[in-house]
Amino acid sequence: MDVLINPTWEQILERDPTIAFSFYLSGRKNVLLTIAEEITENLDQAFSGTVMDGGRLQCAESLMWLWTLGAYEVVRTMCQAKGCFSTKALERLTQLKKTLATVRMPAAKMEKPGRKAPVTSNRSPSGVDVPNKDLLVNDPSAPDVSARFVLKEFDRVVSSIAKGDVLGSHEASYS
Repeated sequence: MDVLINPTWEQILERDPTIAFSFYLSGRKNVLLTIAEEITENLDQAFSGTVMDGGRLQCAESLMWLWTLGAYEVVRTMCQAKGCFSTKALERLTQLKKTLATVRMPAAKMEKPGRKAPVTSNRSPSGVDVPNKDLLVNDPSAPDVSARFVLKEFDRVVSSIAKGDVLGSHEASYS
């Protein structure tokens, strides 16, 4: 990554357009991207030897739980500010929010997404997909959702936001 000394506002926006929406949210988004790298590294390391490293897997699972909560809130905030993003960006964010909700509800609320039905607590918080060095991070009675997929999808969507996609600041969405 190139470091710019005294960058202009235009250069800052080129590098990270979400700053135009919210400096604070942009920082949180960047923290989530860093944590996603740490989760992926832990998954890679957990499955790198002949014996699975349970400590690394537990770290990946715990971080994934926290990451999911933060990622959902960041994306929810962006979706709530509908007029601040282009139609194209908002459509991608809305789809990402649905994906994150599928993962968040069982993990955070211990409920099945979309209804007041419990996800039982007599199970592991995540499933393990050994061949793909992955965690399965949704309701165990529902179709599998790959942690790696969710992490990559968040990165893909937030990284696809261009300067022209940000139409207003977070504060402006309350006017």
